[in-house]
Amino acid sequence: MNIDESQLEELRDALEVERNTLEEELGGHGRVQSTTGDWQGNSSGLEGTEADPTDAADQIEELVTNVPLVEELERQHRDVVDALKKMDTDTYGICEVGKEQIPIERLEANPAARTCIAHAQ
Repeated sequence: MNIDESQLEELRDALEVERNTLEEELGGHGRVQSTTGDWQGNSSGLEGTEADPTDAADQIEELVTNVPLVEELERQHRDVVDALKKMDTDTYGICEVGKEQIPIERLEANPAARTCIAHAQ
């Protein structure tokens, strides 16, 4: 790996801060499903069968808004956690497509980057 120890520690610190921030954001918009470990958008009381139609509509709108947000936050969280795991196995900073070293400039801009710029979607 072409990343020195001080750079790696800075990137690890940035990833840990990002992971904590994402977990806080996810907690505000969703909850972890006990069966799968995946996050699910909050539906704040939608289960009530005698809900006022206006309240029910508001709750459905909230759920519809939360689901895509939670999915994106969960994807980002998964990328961060995967990057931290790669640091522990000395595979961090390697492009998942071309297997070449990801430039440090890209990792500094996006510590959870999975690919080099050439292979980014």
